[in-house]
Amino acid sequence: MSATAARTLSPHLTRAALAADVRGWYPATHELALRINDVYVRVATNAPELHHKLSRYFGGFLTPDVPEHGVPAGADVIRVTAHEAPRRDWGLPFTVKRPDAGKRTVKEEYLDLPDGRMVHKRLTGMLFAFGGGDNVAVGPCIANDNQVVNFINNRYLELMLNRGCLLGHAAAVSHAGRGLAVAGFSGMGKSTLSLRLMSRGTTFVSNDRVLVERGSAAAPRCLGIPKQPRINPGTILANPDLAPVLTQEERVTLSALPPDDLWHLERKYDAIISDCFGPGRFVPQAPLDALVILNWRRNGEPLRVRMDSADHRPDLLPAFMKSTGVFYLPGPGGWDQDPGLAEYAQALAGVPVIEMSGGVDFDGAADACMRFLSTGGL
Repeated sequence: MSATAARTLSPHLTRAALAADVRGWYPATHELALRINDVYVRVATNAPELHHKLSRYFGGFLTPDVPEHGVPAGADVIRVTAHEAPRRDWGLPFTVKRPDAGKRTVKEEYLDLPDGRMVHKRLTGMLFAFGGGDNVAVGPCIANDNQVVNFINNRYLELMLNRGCLLGHAAAVSHAGRGLAVAGFSGMGKSTLSLRLMSRGTTFVSNDRVLVERGSAAAPRCLGIPKQPRINPGTILANPDLAPVLTQEERVTLSALPPDDLWHLERKYDAIISDCFGPGRFVPQAPLDALVILNWRRNGEPLRVRMDSADHRPDLLPAFMKSTGVFYLPGPGGWDQDPGLAEYAQALAGVPVIEMSGGVDFDGAADACMRFLSTGGL
C-alpha cells in the first residue's frame, strides 16, 4: 500500500467520508454508464482491467454518459465507484451477519453509519459502502469482479424496493407480448429452464432476481436486472447455444464425467446472453403473466404440469420469496422488514402459477412454457 493509501480513515466516520477518503487514495478515472429501465448508473474505477470486465458484462446496458441535466422525468441516477486496492484490516466494529438457513460459514459483516451502511466480505476482503445513491467498493475488485457486479445490481434493486416493488428469487423471460418468471426450490434449475426457453426464441428479462411492480394495469410488471446467467457445466453441455461459455478443452474434460457427477458439480460460469444468443435478446422488463414453480425431483417419474393461481397455492410462494438482505437500506416507501407471505400473495393475486412436479424434464417444461407464452394457456 502506498504512503498516501496508508492514511487512516476520517475520524468522524460516515459513508460520505469513507467514499471521499477512498476516492482520494485510489482516483477512479475509467468510467462507464448504464441504463436499467428508467434508472441511470454512473460507474467509475481506477482499474482498466475491471473497466473492461464491467463493460463486457453490462454490454447491452451501456449508454452514453448520463447527462448532467435533462434526465427524463421520474428517472434516478446512481453513482458507484470501484477501487482496486489491497485487502486490509479496517479495524471497525462490524456486526456479523448470521449465515442463511442451512449454511454455517460467516461471509459478511456490516456497520450502520449515520448516512448509510458498510458491508465487509470476510472471505474476499471487499468493502462496500452505500447510501443516498452514492456508493463505493474497495478491495481486490479485479479478482472479485462478480461481487462488484452484484453490488451495482443491488443498488438498482434497493432503489426499486424503495419504490415499493417486491423482490423475487427467479429468472424471467418474455415472448409474444407475455412474460413469465421461473422460480424453484433450491437447485431445481430455474436458470437451466430459462436458457432452454431462450433457445426456443424468448427474450431474456433477468437471472436469479426479479422485481414485482404492480401498477394500474391488471397484471403486475416484472422488472429484471442486468445479471447474466451463472450456470453449472451440466446446463452448458445440454444446450448447444451455450457453446461459447466453455473452451474446447473444458468441454472434452467435462463431457467425460458421469451424468450424476455432472449434475452435482458446482463450478459456475457466466453465460453472456449476447455471446450465446446474439444482440438484442436481453430486455429487463415484461408483464408478469405467470409464475412457474419448479417443484420436481430426479426420480424417473413423468413430468406433471398444473396451472392454478397464487391465491389458491400460497404454499408455493416461498419458492419465489426472497429476503432483501444486508445490502438493502430501507428508504421512504420501502420495506422496514422483509415482506411476508401475505404481501407476496396480495401482489401476485390473480397471477397464474404453473407448477412443474413429478420428474425433472426440461424439454417438457419448456414445451409447456412456450405454449403458455404463445397462447396464454397450457
